[in-house]
Amino acid sequence: MRSHHDPSSPSRRRIATGAAAAIMALGAGMLVASPAANAAETQIQILATNDFHGRILDEGAQAGAAKLAGAVEQLRGTNPNTVFAAAGDLIGASTFESFIQHDKPTIDALNAAGLEVSAVGNHELDQGYDDLINRVMAPYDAVTNPYGGAQWEYIAANLKVKATGDDAVPATWIKEMAGVQVGFVGAVTEELPSLVSPGGIADIDVTGIVDSVNAEAADLVANGADLVVMLVHEGAPSNNCLTMRDSGKWADIVNTVSPDVDAIVSGHTHLAYNCSFPVAQWAAEGRAVTERPVVSAGQYGTSLNQLLFTVDSAAGAVTAKAQNLLAIAGYPADPEVAALVLEAKNTADVLGAEPLGTIAGAFNRAQLATINPTTGLPNENRGGESTIGNLVAEVQRWATEQPESGAAEIAFMNPGGLRADMVGVDPGDGSYPRTLTYKQAANVQSFANTLVNMSLTGAQIKTLLEQQWQRDAYNALPSRPFLRLGVSDGFEYTYTQTTVTETRRDNPNTAENEEGLQYTAPEGTITGMWLNGEPIDLAATYSVTANSFLSTGGDNFREFANGTAKRDTGKVDLAAMVDYMDAFAETTPLPVDYAQRAVEVAFPATAPTAYDPGATVELDVKSWSMSTAADVKDTEIVVSLGDRVLGTAPVSTVLGTDPYDNLGTAHVSVVLPTDVPLGGSVELTLTGAKTGTSVVVPLAIDRADSTTTGAPNKTEANSKGKGVIQYMGTITAQWGTPVTGVAKIYDGATVIATVTLTAADQGVVKLKLPKLGKGSHPLKLVYEGSATVKPSESATVTVVVK
Repeated sequence: MRSHHDPSSPSRRRIATGAAAAIMALGAGMLVASPAANAAETQIQILATNDFHGRILDEGAQAGAAKLAGAVEQLRGTNPNTVFAAAGDLIGASTFESFIQHDKPTIDALNAAGLEVSAVGNHELDQGYDDLINRVMAPYDAVTNPYGGAQWEYIAANLKVKATGDDAVPATWIKEMAGVQVGFVGAVTEELPSLVSPGGIADIDVTGIVDSVNAEAADLVANGADLVVMLVHEGAPSNNCLTMRDSGKWADIVNTVSPDVDAIVSGHTHLAYNCSFPVAQWAAEGRAVTERPVVSAGQYGTSLNQLLFTVDSAAGAVTAKAQNLLAIAGYPADPEVAALVLEAKNTADVLGAEPLGTIAGAFNRAQLATINPTTGLPNENRGGESTIGNLVAEVQRWATEQPESGAAEIAFMNPGGLRADMVGVDPGDGSYPRTLTYKQAANVQSFANTLVNMSLTGAQIKTLLEQQWQRDAYNALPSRPFLRLGVSDGFEYTYTQTTVTETRRDNPNTAENEEGLQYTAPEGTITGMWLNGEPIDLAATYSVTANSFLSTGGDNFREFANGTAKRDTGKVDLAAMVDYMDAFAETTPLPVDYAQRAVEVAFPATAPTAYDPGATVELDVKSWSMSTAADVKDTEIVVSLGDRVLGTAPVSTVLGTDPYDNLGTAHVSVVLPTDVPLGGSVELTLTGAKTGTSVVVPLAIDRADSTTTGAPNKTEANSKGKGVIQYMGTITAQWGTPVTGVAKIYDGATVIATVTLTAADQGVVKLKLPKLGKGSHPLKLVYEGSATVKPSESATVTVVVK
């Protein structure tokens, strides 16, 4: 597959110079052209959306499908030479009204709105490539394909079939309007393999965006396109036009996409921006237009990108351009789409109104201090531990705990699979407990993943936890550098973080040679893991459950793919939540567990490997707190040794912008008792009284130092003499610790006498030495130590035998 339309006319694209048609802004931010000075000039209007995610209702910050369609209809009415396009993620991760009906309401609404072409987004592939091709893109049929029938073209130049190298979907699409040929080239994020279930795209290669787009754009121009628009499901990390091209993957795309591309319409990062950047080659050629629009409409149909190009249709040249970011809320709703949305809502209301049980508080996702400009709410932090993440993991462990499902001991949940907070139906006064409905539970988990059980060794669990500090398959740093896994009840772990310099490996699918490129980023090391209070054995095997997305290595958690004895239980994540609520929340509200499963415990660089009795122990704690206002938080940590409280440490919880899980910090400084067991280990317990967070910090206790003195009763002897040489020695230990164990007398490197000491000997050694031959004999007493006392040795005393 190459393109939807392959024009037979030769290339007629030309460099335009001279006056541009006047552009003026009219009403509602809408842009229209004044009458063209030249009858051969045609104004082309591109209207674009992205990351709609099935937000068909008009509620909250989202304008809804009917107003989006109404805006397109009104704008198209002012200019029939219009294309309605998108940059992907139109379906998938949808709200309940669309999700519960397999996104058919969204497909129908966008069909009615006249959507013509879209880039493939990663969420279009949530259910796999086969689902996109044979359901979504396939014609609607009431019997054989009741949930499909998208009438727009999905395009992606960088998706290829592995076996043949052919396009997995069309790379480009062309529409001719008033003699002007407008070409579109699509692309999807290169991070796709880590964002969807790898098994769902096993037959697909994801190639480099820039190379793929540049080749297809050149082909479009060669085949007569007057205007080329790039639709790419990748986007800027911020909406600041001044810094957008400075560095990073998005900057590489914007800076290196071919001058054949007249505009870049983007998505994926859910940010709205309306930027324009100079293209040096256009200025050098003396073109009338020297800047290229780089735009995104944000998310959920709240805005619409409008691009206006005046094209000299005779010369095939762009003579003027204008661009705007239009708010959708003020446009009238399209009645046909409004009727579709109402029908979908009514169906969903019936399906979703079923109560599942009651909850005692809000189960929230983690948050950052930054505010989403579209919703006015704090931005989600997928790097933070959350009550909903841990709950879902526990639900999935419980759902697979029976032998026929694998007898799961541990379960993990990826934060990207949590699409909403679980807050229940507000009774009107903000109080709890509240009823949780099927719709609310479905909005949390909208992917319909099945639960997969597998066997992992303790060492593999350690590896996958360390993969929370994200690196892609080529050791590059992904756009989300840290993802905190939700963890089931009974499993806790501690870790440390250090900033390291990493070296990238070359990605053969991209034009750039990344081999050897370096960057710095935090890296984590798991220092301890416990299951139901018992340390995880790195060599032992454990039964672990994860959803089908994670189970094949999704989100760069590649160690899951190495699990053994895998079985797809056939249980769906949402159904597991329904069953769990029925079992635990039908009569008693489900309590919120605010305990952290993961806590950073870091010792200073000067910390000893083993501590003396009575020594001061200092350490720093991070990730002690959940992040939302509704989450219970500790104000102090209690430090205990057995049943003895050694001290407390205040907890500071200040919400920030850090995507790592560093919220909730404390500095611990406590003094060990003097009666701790020498040469062994103890466990400090850090506990939060309000949250229930409790982690163990093992400490090695040093052995007592020892001092050994000793000497023979004479330093000269006659070989013919009958006098006996005696050796006297004393071994003392720190803190009056009894000296036991083996002591040996060495003549040079040779042991000539051995004694086993008991506590009754009080460290005194008195031995009769064997007869020594002629010559010098360097003698010393060596104490080999015990479980509680360190070894030591005496000074060497030489005996000369004549």
